[in-house]
Amino acid sequence: MTTPDDQPPVPDASRPESKDRIYRSHAGIASGVLLLALAGWLGIDALVSGHGRTPWLALAALILLIPLVVAFTLRPAVYANEDRLRIRNPFRVIVLPWSKVASLRSGFSNEVIDTSGTKFQLWAIPVSLRARKSAARRQARSAAADSSGRTSSVMTGSTRSPSDQIMDDLRELAEARAAAEGAQGEVSVRWAYEVLGPALAGAAVLAILLAVG
Repeated sequence: MTTPDDQPPVPDASRPESKDRIYRSHAGIASGVLLLALAGWLGIDALVSGHGRTPWLALAALILLIPLVVAFTLRPAVYANEDRLRIRNPFRVIVLPWSKVASLRSGFSNEVIDTSGTKFQLWAIPVSLRARKSAARRQARSAAADSSGRTSSVMTGSTRSPSDQIMDDLRELAEARAAAEGAQGEVSVRWAYEVLGPALAGAAVLAILLAVG
């Protein structure tokens, strides 16, 4: 869930607002829901059935762990429209107008590099080496089955891994919109204090409880 500070800048009223394309990791969301369910089950059991310091330790652990689980699984998202790329990572929100995007790079992770050389990872678009290898095998089979020796662009597009296809789409958008009037501006980075605050508070309480023994 986003907060008011998380929202993109208010668009110019003189032109229609561009709708965001939203990219998220479905596997990350599923794992986050499972982890939260497990933490809730164990934590509530400790709170209800525990004795002595156990309920307090369980409460502090929940305050620490729940924000971290949310940050790394449910929170990451990438929003792209005609004016800018907005990246919601575990602990930061980065907004890059397309004019400030120098490149989008795929390796063992997907990253965007701005014109100053600063690199930001796209947590919401994880790289799957297994999916990439599978896509490469499909592309090789498609090329072998092409009697003319030239695999059509339609077939090539269909044999890209999902994350690589998303990155291709973002590169095309960046190239097409970099010079647009609405895509100018400066890069902004905001720390996610709504995640860091509770996690640090939980860590501090847990450390105190463990220290006093």
